[in-house]
Amino acid sequence: MADTLWGKGAALDAVIHRFTVGDDPVVDLSLAPHDALGSAAHARMLAHVGLLKQDEARALVKALKGLHDEAREGRFTILPEQEDGHTALEAALVERVGDAGKRIHLARSRNDQVLLAVRLLLREELLALGAGAVGLAESFLDFAQQHAQVAMPGYTHLRRAMPSTFGMWGMAFAEGLLEELEALRGVWGRLDRCPLGAAAGFGVPLPIDREYTAKLLGFSRVQRSPIDAQNGRGRHEAAVLGWACSVAGTLEKWLWDVQLYSTDEFGFLGLPDAFTTGSSIMPQKKNPDVVELARGRCRELRGIAHQVEAVAGGLPSSYHRDFQLLKRPTLAGVTSARALLDVLTRLVPVLQVKADAAARACDDTLYAAHHAYVLVAGGLPFRDAYRQVGRELADGTFHPDRSALTATHLGGAGNLGLAQAREELAAARGWLDDTHRALAKAAERVWAD
Repeated sequence: MADTLWGKGAALDAVIHRFTVGDDPVVDLSLAPHDALGSAAHARMLAHVGLLKQDEARALVKALKGLHDEAREGRFTILPEQEDGHTALEAALVERVGDAGKRIHLARSRNDQVLLAVRLLLREELLALGAGAVGLAESFLDFAQQHAQVAMPGYTHLRRAMPSTFGMWGMAFAEGLLEELEALRGVWGRLDRCPLGAAAGFGVPLPIDREYTAKLLGFSRVQRSPIDAQNGRGRHEAAVLGWACSVAGTLEKWLWDVQLYSTDEFGFLGLPDAFTTGSSIMPQKKNPDVVELARGRCRELRGIAHQVEAVAGGLPSSYHRDFQLLKRPTLAGVTSARALLDVLTRLVPVLQVKADAAARACDDTLYAAHHAYVLVAGGLPFRDAYRQVGRELADGTFHPDRSALTATHLGGAGNLGLAQAREELAAARGWLDDTHRALAKAAERVWAD
């Protein structure tokens, strides 16, 4: 069995080893490129403060760049007998640069090493999720603009309520995503602090420069308290997954609508064949499996987020091995969220609107409130107008003028606010692009010769 980073020469029980290692040799493959980047920044900091020779730091950074690229390309391996990615990374460094590889762990613990790797991964994933939300919001805006004047019933309690349009319907989900993109900035602020230097949760008695490492890696600040850095395990994962769940909550409603409106009984929407599957027994079936599975992903995300909260909750302060169990669900959650955004961005532009069927469902009763407002415009108090319309509906004499009133206020059917929404979306995209470029430049500085 390979030497562990914490081993002191005593024999390891194979069963205990397997239990404590768990699935880290697989899960840590996703963290490996981030671990390599964080380790390179750490090596540069050690040389910066004189705890490592400059030539050793250069050799380590060069070797770590190679390992980073191998991990990105899926060529980095973690052997089953190795405990985790940290052991595999350090072993590879020793193999490639000799004794300098044994010095990389000076002034850090696996605790802040994995904290940093997870933080770097979460930064990358949050930006990717934000980009996915921007792309999907743009698809909804395009849909809303294309179908701005196409009538459909508006529903409350799943009963016909007031006139609406497919433009209003599509715009609702663009607006929801724009709000989530505003909230993303707050989640980013929580991630934008570097935990490296916390070590096991109490700092190290060495003259390290935490601000230097933070700046190298593109963080705006240091996570000051070493104890809080460990207490934050699960907190930041939950923040990212909580944001993804909030996005999913908006999308779940759209998916429910699509499922309902595309039934034969409604017939307002059609799904392209590419987004349906067949039945093994009923030749006529075109099942909306993509819609149903995407809807299931929304609920799955909530379950994953609850798992992270359950593992991290109920613990005293500082580090506990329970935190190891946070990695797998966190990775599963961000992967599921990215897949959800990607497939819906493909579906929205090809969703088929069946305007005739929707128009047939827009009967006179939808205009009851509109007619009451017409009566109010003629001087009748609203409560009296409300009762008069009710009587006309009951005795069959209700015949509204459908063209009498149109909602021209911001957000109404006659003024969706598409231009403002596109401006907000452009600003969100700009922030994401600028942040992504800043992190890419930071990584270039870490890897520079």
